[in-house]
Amino acid sequence: MSAATVGLMAGMALGFAAFFGGFWAFLLVAFLGLVGLIIGRMLQGDLELSDFTRSRNRHDRAT
Repeated sequence: MSAATVGLMAGMALGFAAFFGGFWAFLLVAFLGLVGLIIGRMLQGDLELSDFTRSRNRHDRAT
């Protein structure tokens, strides 16, 4: 399935949620879609959990 088709389906799902459920349903569908995207990317191997838990402090900098 092409990226354009996936984008079209996601946009239609968000549009239906906004039309029939209102703003909060739109936000819920968008949030759950984002969670699904992250989990799908992790299962594919494109993302790792350490990408989200990495520390911001870098101790390897020269002082």
